[in-house]
Amino acid sequence: MLAKTALMVLLNRTLIIFCLLLAQVGFAQNTHLYTPPQTLNHDGWLTSGLSEQRIDTASIYKMLYSLRAQEHQIHSIVLVRNNRLVLEEYFGEGTRQNPHDLRSTTKSIRAILMGIAVEKGFIKSIDDSIFDYLKSHAPEKNSIAQKQQISIRHLLTMSSGLDCNDWDKNSLGQEDKVYRKKDIIQYTLDLPLINTPGEKAAYCSMGSILTAEIISQASGMSIDSFAKKYLFDELGIDHYFWGHTSKKQVIPSAKRLYMTSRDMAKIGQLVLNNGQWNGKQLVSKQWLTEATKPNVKITGMDYGYFWWSIPFKVNNQTIHSIMATGNGGQYIMIFPSLELIAVFTGGAYNSEADKAPFALMQNLILPAVRH
Repeated sequence: MLAKTALMVLLNRTLIIFCLLLAQVGFAQNTHLYTPPQTLNHDGWLTSGLSEQRIDTASIYKMLYSLRAQEHQIHSIVLVRNNRLVLEEYFGEGTRQNPHDLRSTTKSIRAILMGIAVEKGFIKSIDDSIFDYLKSHAPEKNSIAQKQQISIRHLLTMSSGLDCNDWDKNSLGQEDKVYRKKDIIQYTLDLPLINTPGEKAAYCSMGSILTAEIISQASGMSIDSFAKKYLFDELGIDHYFWGHTSKKQVIPSAKRLYMTSRDMAKIGQLVLNNGQWNGKQLVSKQWLTEATKPNVKITGMDYGYFWWSIPFKVNNQTIHSIMATGNGGQYIMIFPSLELIAVFTGGAYNSEADKAPFALMQNLILPAVRH
């Protein structure tokens, strides 16, 4: 993610590009551009048309016309309003059936899993030292006392104090460097402590991996088995896998989720429903409230427990969003005040083009949603 001012610059730049595309291709309102999502008995989603859920079709048709007429790197767009799937579109290599690499969106799902681990009693408190649970690893002897201060909460808010910053190529804990190490858990724990834990936040993917490893060691289950039993089976998510783009063997706690867009939307709906799914409480409302509220700032942006808090300005009104983000354009965007969820997947890895969904939300989708 980016600092607020930098994000707005990119958003405006992306908007200009999309406006130019629209001007080049022209537009005629054509109902053949849109077909309501198909109801599939196996996945549990109820479907609806846009207008039935008070979404203005003209803006959506304009967006679909532009996306189909021009080259871009968005692979899917799914919209859910009032617990109804109202838009499901795929582009390029995106399909309904193929699970997509979620990249860092996996972090936000790990935060939900941590909440479940606390409620199930595997973890007593997120204010406990991480070394109360990482029984198979310990930092170098000369740094044990200092690092005992690092709590699970510090990992969730990326404020461990370790020299771990993915956005600083000189950081010893920069993600790409760590994956080249033989034991990424031990290497991360041995990173220098450059700040007091809780003092300063920096984007650190290794903290998310430590979080998954804590859940695994505390529960006695691999993170994929834990997620399946306590979350995915409950949500009816069964077409997914865990993997990684690294050519080296990667431990289960370091693998990323590959998931379909419809199932990503289920994660968003679970958060919007305060942890309930089909009347069953899968994770507590209190945990999700804490996890999705601003706890720290990373480069000027509000951050919770692996969830971002990003405002959109529409018609002179600020619309609050809770967001999971991943490199390349993987997003779960939740707008509580509108009962709206937007899911995007994409292939714009390490590119400014992965911010295109922000421009679509800001200028076409959100203005179309009626209260």
